Parts: sequence; C-alpha cells; structure tokens
Amino acid sequence: MHQKNILYLCSLYFTGMTIAKISTLVRAIQVVMPQPDQAVTGLCIDSRKISNPAGTLFFAIRTTHDDGHRYIPELYQKGVRNFIVTAPVSHFSSLKEGNFLQVDDAIEALQAIAKFHRQQFSYPVIGITGSNGKTIVKEWLSTTLSPDRHLVKSPDSYNSQLGVPLSVWQMRKEHTLGIFEAGISRPGEMARIASIIAPTIGILTNIGMAHAQFFHDTEQKLREKLQLFPHAHTLIYSNDNPLIKKVLAEPAFAHLELISWGHGAAAYPITEEQHVANTTSLTIHDHTYHIPFVDSASIENATHVIVTMLVLGYEPSTIDERLQWISPVRMRMAIQEGKQHSLILDDTYSLDRTSLAMALNYLDTQTQLPDKTLIISDFEQAGRLLPEDFSQIDELLQHHHIGKLIAIGQEFTQHQRLFHIRQQYFYPDTASFLAKLAEHSFAYEAILVKGARSFHFEDIVNHLLHKTHLTTLNVSLPAITHNLHFYRSLIRPETKMVAMVKALSYGLGDAEIINELIHQKIDYLAVAYTDEGVRLRKRHIQTPIIVLGAEAHSFEVMVQHHLEPEIFNFYYLQEFLNVLTDFPEITTFPIHLKLDTGMHRLGFDLEDLPRLIQLLTDNPQLKVASVFSHLAVADDPSEDEFTRLQIQRFTTMTDQLRQGLGYPFLRHILNSAGIVRFPEAQFDMVRLGIGLYGFSDMPSVQANLHNVATLKTLVTQVKTVKAGETIGYGRSFHVQHDMQVAIIPIGYADGYPRDFSNGKGFVMVQGHLVPVVGKICMDMCMLDVTGLSVHEGDEVIVYGEGNTAQDAANRIGRIPYELLTALSSRVPRIYVKE
Repeated sequence: MHQKNILYLCSLYFTGMTIAKISTLVRAIQVVMPQPDQAVTGLCIDSRKISNPAGTLFFAIRTTHDDGHRYIPELYQKGVRNFIVTAPVSHFSSLKEGNFLQVDDAIEALQAIAKFHRQQFSYPVIGITGSNGKTIVKEWLSTTLSPDRHLVKSPDSYNSQLGVPLSVWQMRKEHTLGIFEAGISRPGEMARIASIIAPTIGILTNIGMAHAQFFHDTEQKLREKLQLFPHAHTLIYSNDNPLIKKVLAEPAFAHLELISWGHGAAAYPITEEQHVANTTSLTIHDHTYHIPFVDSASIENATHVIVTMLVLGYEPSTIDERLQWISPVRMRMAIQEGKQHSLILDDTYSLDRTSLAMALNYLDTQTQLPDKTLIISDFEQAGRLLPEDFSQIDELLQHHHIGKLIAIGQEFTQHQRLFHIRQQYFYPDTASFLAKLAEHSFAYEAILVKGARSFHFEDIVNHLLHKTHLTTLNVSLPAITHNLHFYRSLIRPETKMVAMVKALSYGLGDAEIINELIHQKIDYLAVAYTDEGVRLRKRHIQTPIIVLGAEAHSFEVMVQHHLEPEIFNFYYLQEFLNVLTDFPEITTFPIHLKLDTGMHRLGFDLEDLPRLIQLLTDNPQLKVASVFSHLAVADDPSEDEFTRLQIQRFTTMTDQLRQGLGYPFLRHILNSAGIVRFPEAQFDMVRLGIGLYGFSDMPSVQANLHNVATLKTLVTQVKTVKAGETIGYGRSFHVQHDMQVAIIPIGYADGYPRDFSNGKGFVMVQGHLVPVVGKICMDMCMLDVTGLSVHEGDEVIVYGEGNTAQDAANRIGRIPYELLTALSSRVPRIYVKE
C-alpha cells in the first residue's frame, strides 16, 4: 500500500449515505451501530490524514507491513466514530459511541461502497487502461477538456484496487465528466475495478510486457485489460498493433463501437507525420495537429487525446490549440541542486524505454545547463534487450544531445561498442561506479539519473547532491501547471497571460519553475529588478521579460539582455531614451507603461497623457508593448465600487493612448484576484501572481488550487523536559507538565519568523499539528510533541498540506507572500515532477 498516494483522498466529501446504508452495502457480518443515522462524508485508509472526523469512515486494512486496527483507539480520540473492521467487533466494546462494521475483507468493502456511489451518476466516464501512458493520457485529457467540462479524475496514478475506489468516491453531481485510469498486476483484478469505474468510453493506450510477471503472455494480459469495458459503448485504440486488432475482432467485443486510429486502415488514419525541431505534425482526416513532442510514446499518447476529443465533438482547430497546453512529462521526478553547480534530475522510481524517452524530453527543457549527462542502469522490466535495442537507445541519446553517458549493468557493459556518445563510461554495477565517482567531474551539467530499483541509484543521487541542510522546500511543478490552467480556464482563449516570477518566483525558485511555465506557453514573465531578469537570461530563458521595478542606472544592462522596462514617469522615460542613443543599431525597443488609476504608488496620471503621447510620437524607437495598471483591492467585495472606478479610469486612459499613438498595444490590469472577480476587465492580458503558487483569499478559488510548496525538515533530537523547567532563550516558555520536546533544524536564518515563537506557530508531525515552544532560534526551534511517539529522523511539515503557508500566515497576521519570499537561499529547493 502506497500510503503517501492515499493521503489526499481522505478528505473528500459526499453527502446522503448513512452508516446504516453502508452496513447493507458491505454485507457486514457483525455490527455494533449505536448511531445508525451517522452521515459518512469521507473515506479514509490512512489514520494520519483525518480532516472531518465526525463524517469519516475508516477502513482498518491489514497489510504485510501494518495493521489498520491498531490506529482505531487514536482515531476514536480524534472524533472518528465510523469503522470498517475485519477483527471481531467485540474487540472495540470500550469505544461506546463507535459504529463498527465487521466484514470479511475491508478492501472489498471499500470497493462495494465506491461501486454504489458510482451508480448514482449518469454523466460520461472515460476509463483508461494499457501497459503504459495511462496517467499521461488522463492528465493530458484533463488539461485539454477542463475549460469546457467539470472534471473528476484519478489523482496521480490512482489505478489500483485501492486507488480506483478512492478516486471514484470523488464523483459528485456537479461534475460533467469522469476520467479514471485502471491498472492491474494479476489476472482477475480488472473485473473488480471495472464494476467500480463502469466506463462509458474506453481508451486502450497500448499493450506490452511491463508488470507482466503474473501473465502467461501479452495476449492474456490484453484480454485481462479489456475486461474494463463490458458495459462501455465506445473503445478508442491504436490499430497499428496487430494483436489488439485481432482480439477486438472477436464477437465478445461486438457491443463496442471500435474507434481505431493508426498509420494504416483505421477510423482515424494518420496520413502524414513530420518532425520539425521539438514538434510533430500529424495529419488525420485532412486536418493537421501539432504535438509538442517528437518521441514515439508521447506522440502515441497525444494521438489518443486527439481522437478522444474528436469523438467528444471538438473541432480540430480547438484540439490543435489545446495540444500546446500539454505538459512535456508527467512522472515522479525530483529536480534539485547538485555538487559543482550541477542539476540533478532524480528519476530513480522506475525504468523502461517509454519512461526514459519521457525523462529525456524533460531533460531537454533544462536549458539553463546545456551540457547533458545520463546515468542509467540495465532495463529490468523490459526483459532481455537485443543489440538492435541498444542501437536504438544510442540513437535516442544522440537525438537528445546527451554529451556524457554513464551506463551501469552487465547488459550495457556487454553492448558498449554500440554507443557513440562523446563521453561514455560503463560499469558492471553501482558499487563499481561509486568507487570511481571521484574521477568524474559533473560541473555545470544537467544530470538525469534513471535506474531500475534493484540498482539502488538513490545511493548515486545522495553522492551527487549538494547537501547543505536537512530542511528543504519541495516545489510541485504539476501543481503549478494545474493552477495555471485553472486560471486559464477563467479567461478568453485569446487573452494573454503574464506570470509573476519576481523574488525568485515568490521564493520558490526560478529556472526550474520558469521552464515549466514556458512549456505551458506563458506569454510574458515579470520580475521586479534587472538582476532577476539578467539571471534568467544567463540561464537561457528567452521568453519576453518585463522588469517591473526598472531602475534608471540599470537601463543599459536591460537593453543588453533584451529586458523590457516598466516606465512610470517622465524622468525614467528620458533616461531610457538617453541610454538607447548608445545603441544606434536598435530601431525599436519594447517598453511597458504604468498608469496610476487610484493606487497612487507608481504610474502616469491622466493629465500626463498628452505630453506622454507627444514624447512617444517624437521617439518612434520606443514601441509601447503594453500599458497596465494595478488594482488596489480586487479581492475585497466591499471595495468593488472603487475597483470598477479603477477599471473605468484605465479604459479611458488607454483609449486616449491608443488614439494618440495610432497603433495597438496590450492592456492589462487584472491580478490573480481580479481574474476571478472581474472577468469583464480582461482586456488583452492578465497577470497571474500568488494564485499561480496555490493561494487565494477566496475559499471557492482556494478549493480549486493545488498546494505547490511544502517546507520540510527532520527531527534532530527528542528529549523530556520536566515540569517547572523553561525552554529556549530568555526563559520565555515555562513548562507546566512533563513534556516531550523535539528539536528541528529550522530557524529565523532560514526564514522561519520569530513571530511563531511560544505557541503561535504550529507544524505537522505524524499528521498532528504541534506547537512551537520557546523562542525560535537562528538555526533551530523546539516543538511540543507530548503524547506522540516521535523519534530522531522523523519528518516534519512546516508548511504544506494540512498546514499551508496561508494557514501559518493567518496565525501571525501576515500573508503567504511574506513567508515564502522570506525563505533563505540556504534552504534547498527540490522540484517534483509527476
């Protein structure tokens, strides 16, 4: 059981099902039910993630590593009153108010509840299965369909016997489309999953031998996969695979409308395929679609998306536009700083040729470090490779401009003559490489580490990392992408977007985040000061960059690095004109005019416009790229009248500028809150700041955003402090009773404010919020963990799910901007890519 993948689902809600009804559904064999009318609003199999105890139904699942029954007393103390158990209910007789349903199999009970829940909804459900690509196709469909559909989907890779029912439990009446993936590892599993998902439309991504150890051959595995679709009316698949084509021709699948695509005879034939740079053009039925990938796996996955959207009635032009939104890769990858100024892409979760191609695609996006290195192991999941397979891998690596190859394993070593990489090294095993590690230099390289689990490549990663601190900031790149697309769904397709990446993207980092934004086709980036923009240019970021805090002394540097200044008064305008005289080769240079519409911070006033128009007309080398203003209270409904006044002033002033200049420019006034609350004022562009990073003051919006930043650390010591003692500097915290205290290595030098001292700050330990005690020190602080079984090395969430930076900021009267931007550079940023 992968507990971390299940935590998120313990707080999903559905109303209208009582514990008495559930007792019938699960066919309980013994029942103690003092409160039969208790409403169940959430299903949970992890005791550490309980957000609504009164409505939670906990499943006590026994595994080889744990037994859920042991957590029941703790959960009861927290307020949980509904339990599915396999132990006799008499074991819990002391918990007088608890509803206990004894069943033969807790997992089957979970599935029965989810199956009933699924039956309450009649909107279409897409079920996706196959050997590879399930999660990618699901996520790409979610991205491309979300502007028009209220989607419910499997989180992450929730496709197992546990993941599927927890995913389906998310379904609600307000949704209009479900997308769920289904995976199996043994025969007989799919029938149970099929009855839970009950898809109306099916997608078979492909069939291969990944995770095939329990199947006789590929055909048996294919037939098991196809058991997902006994009641579906449509199945989308590739006709290029003769085995799939043969099996689907059988009478057993006559009930399905078979929608095939492929390079031969198919319902949707691919008549032309071309690769230009990093884009593939596919022609299907006289329409050409542009896929932002060139590897075969991504093309296959994207084609499933194209055909599915066509089946759902989308116009080809809309599909082609939305294909540009899809992320290059969705996988479990951690990106972090390595030794010698290198960048480590830690993708040691799994290894097959499909995931290698995906990881190499993502490696290509790391343009800030052009030298690329691959450390790879033998392929275990794919079976024994032939010489031609290794030759194809060599071609793939050359296509992705791998400059250094370190291959580990007997098979790679035996076939090393087939590789033609500039620098290549072969080792029989991981230990042999580690023994020679000091002989290698990785300075200023982007290093992809891709290994099968048995090779223990985590040891290699640990040696390569720049280890500075036990405290780390984990940044979820998929969450940023999700938040970006949420806000995109609120604006017109033609409206452009500026991503605010000033102050190191609100403290979260720069190039890694910005690479993700660029691949999501962001139109502009905005920084506060010139040095921020220069750093991005030096890291090979080519997207247009607005410098919002442009200072006159740095105008020359801005021109040299093609940074576009904000101009907000006549002094700066004249200074910039003076600088341009030193660059006679530049005929036009873009600038961005700031107007003051009522915030009274920076900007030209209404009475300045005639003189401004005259100056710009007399100096045509200045080209106004955009004109903008800033809303002071866009998030405050009580101030809507003032906000509308600002928008009206902005309209009047920009109309006057357009008429006076005689050419169009982009106009933008909306920030994150404004995008939601004043869609009529989108003009030509909007600016997305704190919303991109997962925060909103509006609960309805916050519910749609994903958490981006998780500040984590580890317990370094646990001690008992006796009653009557004091803790910390100044003896400001007096211990009233014997207390277990945990020390963690984070303090105000890391950006953790002293305002959190003495009980104002809380962190998460073992799923519990625990208070900070004593004054926060420069490098550490102390926690009251009394009543918990905490040990050295235990993980602590300072900001994250269950205790976000917004939650923490609220406790001390601040805003999350302050907490994130205050984080010290000595806290390593780790970028997580799903």
